[in-house]
Amino acid sequence: MDKVEILKTSIDHLDDIMVIENLSFAIPWSRQAFIEEITKNKFAIYLSASLNNVIVGYAGMWSVCGEGHITNIAVHPEFRGSGIGSLLLEGLIEEARKEGISRLTLEVRKSNIVAQKLYEKYGFVTCGTRKSYYADNNEDALIMWKDSI
Repeated sequence: MDKVEILKTSIDHLDDIMVIENLSFAIPWSRQAFIEEITKNKFAIYLSASLNNVIVGYAGMWSVCGEGHITNIAVHPEFRGSGIGSLLLEGLIEEARKEGISRLTLEVRKSNIVAQKLYEKYGFVTCGTRKSYYADNNEDALIMWKDSI
């Protein structure tokens, strides 16, 4: 595979991001939600994974009071398992360091073992559960934290 480049997300990436979003989530975010996040949310940090000038993954987090809340990480199904999720998570961790963020948190579906293993690889630990967190099927979310960024 050619080299994947991790970039700050721009509006130009949105067409590809929307394809990935719709292939990845039962209740996808709207295009307008991404526009708001990328252009207006001063707390949001978004990264895109580019392969041959096509966005094949993206990740976002909010920086709030010295903590980072990872909102989403998604990779196009054709490129899953190739390390792009790791590159995006490493990019978010690096951005967190630059922003002076001391800890990171996220929610992940209880059934999403692949994602949980990725987060554990980078030092995230399960610290709790949000009951019926996901509106599509009332699945619980695990709350994971990473201290000392």
